[in-house]
Parts: sequence; structure tokens; C-alpha cells
Amino acid sequence: MSSSSAGTLLVIAKAPVPGRVKTRLTPAYSPAEAACLAEAALLDTLDVVLATPARRRVLVLDGVPGDWLPAGIEVVPQCAGGLDSRLAHAFGLCDGPSLLIGMDTPQVTVELLAPGLELGEGEASFGPADDGGFWALGLAEPDPALLLGVPMSASRTGAVQRERLTGAWLTVRDLPLLRDVDTAEDARLVAAEAPHTRFAATLAALAGTGAR
Repeated sequence: MSSSSAGTLLVIAKAPVPGRVKTRLTPAYSPAEAACLAEAALLDTLDVVLATPARRRVLVLDGVPGDWLPAGIEVVPQCAGGLDSRLAHAFGLCDGPSLLIGMDTPQVTVELLAPGLELGEGEASFGPADDGGFWALGLAEPDPALLLGVPMSASRTGAVQRERLTGAWLTVRDLPLLRDVDTAEDARLVAAEAPHTRFAATLAALAGTGAR
């Protein structure tokens, strides 16, 4: 079994800029409020990434890092193209066991992430999302081709991606199902599940100012 200390944790994300992130949270929240929620979710995610044993911790970013970026995170720009190309490019930056997550699951914990990176030869890890996508993907030997051409942001995204893994004769270790934060209802449910996060505190503060 490979040691998780030898692996890479990847976070693919957009910079929390109003009008560019979490647009499905509007009109329940203004673009500025949606960006505040996105920043909180991203920071919660990066905190957990920093606490999880890994050799590298990389933020694959669409946009420019701001003063919200914590120390200890390597930043690389996303490539151009569709989401499948951007995810493939992220894995192409890695050598050895690698686990990729997004910024949509602020409820993630070290206990959820660490097993996804503990991969031996011929293994992959897969974290399904309740919307049919996936919140985590781990590969013992990163192969960008496993992601290229997978239809993204669709109800069958997760099923197709998992089939790619099994079709490559990889042993898939399934991680728990998580909810992505896409809508205002998602935000409410995730905040209730993880009440001690920045995300939950930010949502509560916005509710206190009259946002719905």
C-alpha cells in the first residue's frame, strides 16, 4: 500500500469573484453573497487539505489567488477547455497517488479524504455526489485519459466516470456519498450537516442580514 504522505491532494476551484462563482445560488443570494459562500467553502476545503497527510497540496485555480489563500498551498492555473480537459490536466501535473476534489463540499473531513489517497497499484478511489456527479476522484497512477471525454455536469457524469475506472481494470474504492453545494437548498442542508464550518457561519450571517 502506498503511503498517503507520498501523494498529491488537488483542489480544482474558481476564485471567489462575484458573478463568476456559485451562480446557481442566485437569486436567493446576490452575486456578492454567493461569492462569500464560495470563499467560505473553498477555505473550509483547503483547511482540511492542509490537515490531511500529503506530499503536495495543489490548488488548480481558475482566476487569481487573493489574500484568502492560506500558506502551504501550491497554486497552478487551470488550462483552457471543458471541465473534463481541466480535470485531466490537473492529474497530468501529478506523479504517484493523487486525489482530486472540488470546492463544493465544505463538509469534507480528513477522515473522508485520507482513505481516498491511500491507494496501491491498480487502485482508484471514487466519491459519488448526490446529483449524479462525483466529489472526489483518486488515482494511484494518474492517467489524464481516464477523464477526457467524460460528460460533465450531467446526471450520468459519475456513472460514466466510474465506468472509465472499472473499464481500465482498476480496483475502485468507493467513498461516501456527499452533497455538492449548488443551490440554496443544498447550502442549507450542507450547513446543517457541518455546523462548525466557515460555510455554515457565513450562511447564518447572511440569513441574519435578510438573505434567503
